[in-house]
Amino acid sequence: MNHISQTKYSTIEQMTGQLLKGRAVQTKQVKTEKSFQSILESQYAKQDSVLKFSKHANERLQSRNIDLSEEQLEKLSTGTKKAQEKGISESLVMVDNIAFIVNVKNSTVITALDEGEDKIFTNIDGAVIM
Repeated sequence: MNHISQTKYSTIEQMTGQLLKGRAVQTKQVKTEKSFQSILESQYAKQDSVLKFSKHANERLQSRNIDLSEEQLEKLSTGTKKAQEKGISESLVMVDNIAFIVNVKNSTVITALDEGEDKIFTNIDGAVIM
């Protein structure tokens, strides 16, 4: 008996630990391996779903007493998506006589104007009328 304990044999516990450790590493690799395409699509989907308002746009909406309904927000979001599909980067999106300038790439509303103001738009490369 003494001869066996002096040799370099692994115990069952050591072998089990090594086996479980190997499976844990293998499982982690499987979970973290994603294709570039799936990562790109998930990031693209996140960008599409969220329309942000810049500080300037929020100030303009408030100072001009423009309250947007859920329907108008949906139209604005849809118009932004349509502009994105056409490759527009800075778009005028018209929703119910309210004009929005949208940075399409960042899905960010830059400013908003209503009927009572001059409507001169610069630095846009497309327009969507909803």
